[in-house]
Amino acid sequence: MHLHFVIHEYFEAPGAFEQWALQAQYQVSYSHMYQGDSFPSSSEGIDMLVVMGGPQSPATTPAQCPHFDSIAEQRLIRQFIDANKLVIGVCLGAQLIGEALGARHQPSPEREIGNFPIHLTEAAKSHALVSHFGEQLEVGHWHSDMPGLTPEAKILAYSEGCPRQIVQYQKWVFGFQCHMELTTDLVKLLSQHEDFSEAHHQRFVQKPEELAGHDYAQMNEMLFAFLDKLAEAFSQG
Repeated sequence: MHLHFVIHEYFEAPGAFEQWALQAQYQVSYSHMYQGDSFPSSSEGIDMLVVMGGPQSPATTPAQCPHFDSIAEQRLIRQFIDANKLVIGVCLGAQLIGEALGARHQPSPEREIGNFPIHLTEAAKSHALVSHFGEQLEVGHWHSDMPGLTPEAKILAYSEGCPRQIVQYQKWVFGFQCHMELTTDLVKLLSQHEDFSEAHHQRFVQKPEELAGHDYAQMNEMLFAFLDKLAEAFSQG
């Protein structure tokens, strides 16, 4: 299997997604947008596209952030979807998937930064790819927006602060507003680029020292199991 990562900022790294791919000895390639990398010229030879998060939004213009082109990324995502490839979006990446399919992103009811539980929807509790998460699972969060929903989209998980945490758009297309890929090192990097000045007013925002003290291993293992199941299902058609 060949995975391609679209990475918007060095501090929004693939984390556990990359660990999973390397441990499985899959081929991995990257578009580091902050370094001026280009996108793949086509989806040929690539099985999975993983679009990571970033401080941008789908509405951010090239004038506001020269290394981010929302429309070009949406075209890339749509290209992979139309080719029936695996597509996973994380945070901003999930919002870009929705936009690529015609669903506008929206502000989340709450800003969430920290470890908080997500809850599976009734449909997800028997879903072959996510049922192992259990009815409730503590995962990472780092957002203030959420992905839009197409008529066909299925919400698989929600949190108290956000009703759209995991969305399945199509058979092989998933948006994760939550961050199951976080590691302690990655959280420390993210914290250096985040404004916590209003954290004391926001009930779902934890402080950097609390974030650094969390154990991210369980959510990573749950993500690995999801990816194992997804890769196996994809290989079987």
